[in-house]
Amino acid sequence: MASLPSVAVTRTLKLDPDFRKHPTTEKSPSISYQRNQTQTHLDGSSEIRSVDFREALSMIKEGTKFESSYYVPLLQECINKNSVSEAHIVHGHIMKTVTQEDLFVMTFLINVYAKCGSMENAQKVFDNLLRRNVVSWTTLMTGYVHNSQPEIAIQIFQEMLEAGAYPTNYTLGTALNACSSLYSVMLGKQFHAYIIKYQIDFDTSVGNALCSFYSKLGNLESAIKAFQRIREKNVISWTSVISACGDNGEAARGLRFFAEMLTEDIIPNEFTLTSVLSLCCTMLSLGVGAQIHSFSIKLGYMSSLPIKNSIMYLYLKCGCISEAEKLFGKTETFSLVTWNAMISGHAQMMDFAEDDLSAYRSGCEALNIFFNLNQSGMKPDSFTFSSILTVCSRLVAIEQGEQIHAQIIKSGFLSEVVVGTALINMYNKCGSIEKATKAFVEMDTRTMILWTSMITGFSQHGQSQQALQLFEDMRLAGVRPNQITFVGVLSACSHAGMVKEALNYFEMMQKVYKIKPVMDHFACLIDMFVRLGRLNEAFDFIKKNDFEPNEFTWSLLMAGCRSHGNLELGFYAAEQLLKLKPKDTETYVLVLNMYLSAGRWKDVSRVRKMMKEEKLKKLHDWSWISIKNKVYSFKPNDKSHFHSADIYKSLENLLDQAKSLGYESLEALEVTDGDEEKAYSSTAYHSEKLAIAFALLNTPNAAPIRVIKSIFMCRDCHNFVKFISLLTAREIVIRDNKRLHKFVNGHCSCGEFSGLF
Repeated sequence: MASLPSVAVTRTLKLDPDFRKHPTTEKSPSISYQRNQTQTHLDGSSEIRSVDFREALSMIKEGTKFESSYYVPLLQECINKNSVSEAHIVHGHIMKTVTQEDLFVMTFLINVYAKCGSMENAQKVFDNLLRRNVVSWTTLMTGYVHNSQPEIAIQIFQEMLEAGAYPTNYTLGTALNACSSLYSVMLGKQFHAYIIKYQIDFDTSVGNALCSFYSKLGNLESAIKAFQRIREKNVISWTSVISACGDNGEAARGLRFFAEMLTEDIIPNEFTLTSVLSLCCTMLSLGVGAQIHSFSIKLGYMSSLPIKNSIMYLYLKCGCISEAEKLFGKTETFSLVTWNAMISGHAQMMDFAEDDLSAYRSGCEALNIFFNLNQSGMKPDSFTFSSILTVCSRLVAIEQGEQIHAQIIKSGFLSEVVVGTALINMYNKCGSIEKATKAFVEMDTRTMILWTSMITGFSQHGQSQQALQLFEDMRLAGVRPNQITFVGVLSACSHAGMVKEALNYFEMMQKVYKIKPVMDHFACLIDMFVRLGRLNEAFDFIKKNDFEPNEFTWSLLMAGCRSHGNLELGFYAAEQLLKLKPKDTETYVLVLNMYLSAGRWKDVSRVRKMMKEEKLKKLHDWSWISIKNKVYSFKPNDKSHFHSADIYKSLENLLDQAKSLGYESLEALEVTDGDEEKAYSSTAYHSEKLAIAFALLNTPNAAPIRVIKSIFMCRDCHNFVKFISLLTAREIVIRDNKRLHKFVNGHCSCGEFSGLF
């Protein structure tokens, strides 16, 4: 968009003398033209007589003369067909007749070109008008606003004032819409001042435009005040204020306005209902959403695709799969929005699933819907690709991701920033930093988010030097980093144990870029000290920076103290963690193991009691893999699998081979029914070990193995997989619920982080 022109509305506004006596309604500026029982408005909302468009064009080409009223339905047909070329034909005939002196027809022609996206032609028609009125000026302004050229619309408004034309309420509403598009608070307030001066802020169209203007600029209270001053609120007024609440994070307030609207006997339109359904999605309010569904049926709106899409998305987001699929199955005509709603809805369900296995199934269903979309012949857009790539990231489905990458290149969407970012994130989260790097290099445009994604990817894969070098390249390119960028940078320093560099970047973030540190930054530095065994420095850093550590930070400190043998500090960290009363079962298990290993049975009993009081679910260890688009899941010591005999035999063989190379198995502590007893359980048959053994039996020799695990990896499994990657020369990627582990030739990308647990 071009920069805002140096335009200030300084001329005294002159309004139509009768304007305040007869305020107009919300309709577009229009002139009724009555000839041969045909009435036409500039907004195209009127009834026009039936005409054979092609026959009329043939008659025009033959030079047949018509009355001016005959051109209007032809021009309306050009709008309906979005045909500039046919508008040119009609325009040419008009110029050969006296019709060009008809201001209504010529103004309608401006409207035609504007709605067909040809503002150059619209401007030429306007410039050649023999005379102009406020409708002509406003039509041209509206065209520039709708064609994403709001700065020119403001210039046209200025020219209108200088020409002595009288703006109407619709003219001012169009000017405010231009200010909204320009995000210009100052200019919008100038228009608001003139509106107040002439006491027309009560007018419906003006009030609606003011409400939308302030909403778009994030000033919800001013938007609501503008709405409240409207004397005759119509459905657009109510829809504007409801949408304003949703756009500014006040979903509950928006629903209250909707309830008030119904008490005023205002019948909602489809835009109102889609806005309300969006609020229900934000609040996960299934009850209200179901009522809106029923209300939509009663009002006869269920043939509206946007409403159907909104209801489907709500049901999916609230976990009501069967209801969404039932609605989807009854839909006869699909739009791309329908497919996108189903894909993104299943993707959203992955975040709200009860367990990781349910999330995995939702993701697989999203991939299936994407496949059906391709089979339908409809082409995905950038939103589709970014959504499905996010699903592939969560599923560690790199094979499907690669296929989608090829489709993106073929479709020409690789240059879209949102798609490129999703693609790089997908490769990073699937453990392929090489393919992420290749995709990054191929990007024509690199935004701050794209740079940050790549820096974070290098950091997560233990390639600290590459991450820091890329950060310096980013700075040289003139791209300003944000908070998340520095999380990636500090994490890279932590992985490499680069204390001096980390503290320098931490200082740079605050002094050079004026970014206030948040918990993630502090956690990276504490992680660095813990990895190096410098535990006292980690605690001193907390005191020095005066911040309250969160659950993750205390868990990190506690595990680090246990790993490095500093039980005194470990017990202190454990007590601080328990004060936060975490809802995460894994956190309590870590604390429990801390006390178990030290034989502190009273503390063991206390923690177990807290777990019962918090009604925490039992910790379920699941791992699963996908081979040839089929999912195989495993749980510890599971012998119910139909290949269990082969799996266990293979695993026993792997354990023997690993031991010959120096692997020593560790046993896990467990609490028995007696609070003052401790027992050891074997870790030999943990779920990820079974999954890897199965993958080795059922995949080609050189194929990478990718496993998803529901909980964090224990130290024993982490050590074992390092040896297996060395024995088999396989790349093994395991993503637990904490981080990604990429094992290659006996080394892990996490930098031995799992050794802390």
